[in-house]
Amino acid sequence: MKLSVIIVNYNVKYFLEQCLLSVQKAMRNIEGDIWVVDNHSVDGSVQMVREKFPEVRCIDNSENVGFSAANNQAMRKSTAEYVLLLNPDTVIQEDTLEKCVQYMDDHHNIGGLGVKMIDGKGKFLPESKRGLPTPEVAFYKMAGLNKLFPKSKRFGKYHMGYVGENETAEVDVLAGAFMMMRMSVLNEVGLLDDTFFMYGEDIDLSYRITQAGYKNVYFPETSIIHYKGESTKRMSANYVFVFYRAMVIFAKKHYTGSSKSLLVGIINLSIYIRAFLALIQRFISKTWMYAVDAVLLVSGLLSIKYYWEISIKNFEGYFAPLYPLTHFPAYTLIWILMVYWSGGYNKPYSISKVIRGVAAGSIAISVLYLFLPEAYQYSRGIIVAGTAWATFAFLLTRLVVHYREFRNFDLGQSKSLNTIIVGNGAERERVLTLLQQSAVNHQFLGFVTDEMESDDRVLGKLSRLDEICLLYDVDEVIFCSKDVSSSETMYWMNKMGGTKINFKIVPDDSLFIIGSNTKDFNGELYTLEIKYELATERSQQIKRLFDVAMSLALAPLGVLIGWFVKGSIIRFYANLFRVLWGSYSWVGYDTSVSVNQLPKLKPSVYHIGQEKGNLTLSEAVKGKLNYFYAKSYRVEQDLNVVFKAMFKR
Repeated sequence: MKLSVIIVNYNVKYFLEQCLLSVQKAMRNIEGDIWVVDNHSVDGSVQMVREKFPEVRCIDNSENVGFSAANNQAMRKSTAEYVLLLNPDTVIQEDTLEKCVQYMDDHHNIGGLGVKMIDGKGKFLPESKRGLPTPEVAFYKMAGLNKLFPKSKRFGKYHMGYVGENETAEVDVLAGAFMMMRMSVLNEVGLLDDTFFMYGEDIDLSYRITQAGYKNVYFPETSIIHYKGESTKRMSANYVFVFYRAMVIFAKKHYTGSSKSLLVGIINLSIYIRAFLALIQRFISKTWMYAVDAVLLVSGLLSIKYYWEISIKNFEGYFAPLYPLTHFPAYTLIWILMVYWSGGYNKPYSISKVIRGVAAGSIAISVLYLFLPEAYQYSRGIIVAGTAWATFAFLLTRLVVHYREFRNFDLGQSKSLNTIIVGNGAERERVLTLLQQSAVNHQFLGFVTDEMESDDRVLGKLSRLDEICLLYDVDEVIFCSKDVSSSETMYWMNKMGGTKINFKIVPDDSLFIIGSNTKDFNGELYTLEIKYELATERSQQIKRLFDVAMSLALAPLGVLIGWFVKGSIIRFYANLFRVLWGSYSWVGYDTSVSVNQLPKLKPSVYHIGQEKGNLTLSEAVKGKLNYFYAKSYRVEQDLNVVFKAMFKR
């Protein structure tokens, strides 16, 4: 047998199906087999493989054993001359495997082979070729010198930027998304190291191959799509710790003496720096708009106060000095909270939601004003004028953000993507129907085909796709893989990569459309799937607001509640502060059963099943309760669960 293709899967059923379809086409002229090792997915991946790809050899693990161990399971059973480790979120060309096998047949000193990878928008992925993370290389990467001087042989070693994208070259490290290796070499140097649960295993194995005297080669004569790329979730703190801890394992395993200590020190320093930057970036991305609104509101109120004193009261200093320090921050906080509650921070931005939020905030401020002692009731006029300014300020920020993204001022409307479908006959009609039923905002422009057509909806031939996209201002191109080969798809993605155009692919006879905008984001997926209310931004905000409000309401009653609540007062307050901090929620799923298919939630103090009292629930019932909680989320249910669970004896 010539080749075994091994794919480790974990809850990416749709990407896996598309990957397998492309591999099947590429294996037509090669004697070999295909393996799928599933790490205990709960999205129906194994069932899909067995139903649609009965010839694929499937290993169904009862737990997630990690990337390395799962690949090793299949490699130990393979009898092929070559083995290819392939990620499930990839698409390969029809001739990719033949070209790679032939190149390795012609070069017996090659132990491993990697190929050119592009992301879902056709952009080259620099991790296609990498250097060894020595202390020097690690330092240059951490310092950012590799980005400043990417083509330098000294500073650009991490991604070997001095090697051209289309230049065949010897490299230190193969990307784990596509690693073709000679089985005789693996028998000599060993398989993947199970110590690496995720990340780093490709570097470790690549290094052992070169240490044994064999070459690793970057082979750009063929290319693949890798939807996620190395940078998926790069700026999350969790990614930073997992990835760099893998680098520590590598350093301790392969380096000695001062080199080992230096590299471990650099990596540990990188962990804390990167984790800190990730947290800062995440905080800024989530709060910058609130901060801008707050600055505008306070600045406006100060200006109104100054005008009021000079023009209305004719006396600068009419208001007490503490007025701006006490009332203005309070007004600002109330308006922001009410706009948040009304959905004024949700995209697409809505004028009515902003106005409703400001109005509710003004009513709340006016009510509080009436309860203040007369000495602190400074000015109703400033509240009225502040309401007008708050409305203007909130709308201004949203208009600016909306215009920057969509180049129009139509608040409440998301951009309608100008979309074309590349395909023939019945398949393109099926894809159009799928697109129309996906509930995604698209403006269908027409079809592109490689056949002679009299259909008025046909915009032109595939050979002129780039001209068509330019002429009709196309935002999104959807390829029908039944009619357009992977090679052609990647040709056009390469040619038009780096433009504003997004690319999607529809596998043969499937009910989903897959694509990705950049390597920094997970692949996008349009399907006819269930819509969960809990997955909406609005519901997530309401749930968080409930958590904060419930915590603040319960905090002063803690000692009294402690006499009735199940558990200790210390535990009660510990839970309360974890919820306030945002690391926990009051109510969540019953995690004694799998919830991987449901929208993600934070760990919770109580779970949805606890509202049923002391009833013994089966796993099936628990699963249905979780499902209905996500499908039809209501904040009233959270309130009910908290009180029933809290006071249950």
